[in-house]
Amino acid sequence: MFTAYLSVAIVTIVVNAGIAAADFARVPSVLKNSAEVDVPPSWIPPLASLKAAGAVGLLLGLLSVPYLGTAAAAGLVLFYVGAVITHVRARVLYNIVFPAGFLALAVATLFLDLAR
Repeated sequence: MFTAYLSVAIVTIVVNAGIAAADFARVPSVLKNSAEVDVPPSWIPPLASLKAAGAVGLLLGLLSVPYLGTAAAAGLVLFYVGAVITHVRARVLYNIVFPAGFLALAVATLFLDLAR
């Protein structure tokens, strides 16, 4: 079970670190998507910080502080539930696969963390 957790957690860390970096770099697709779901550009850096904190928390959970990893996974689940709700409320469903995919990874990480 630990191998499954380790694999999913590493993918979740990489994906969240990558999307946080794209947010901080203000990649045009990030700005476009944010505008479509009515998220102001000023919110992008704080939201990116939450994604980065989740990735760092998961990494620290793997390396030394297991409860921090659990908290980070739970935080990412809540974050991406909010992202999915934001897409649904804005009726921007053509690209909901991204926040839904990130949510699925966070849920899987949390589930496997609690099951180990």
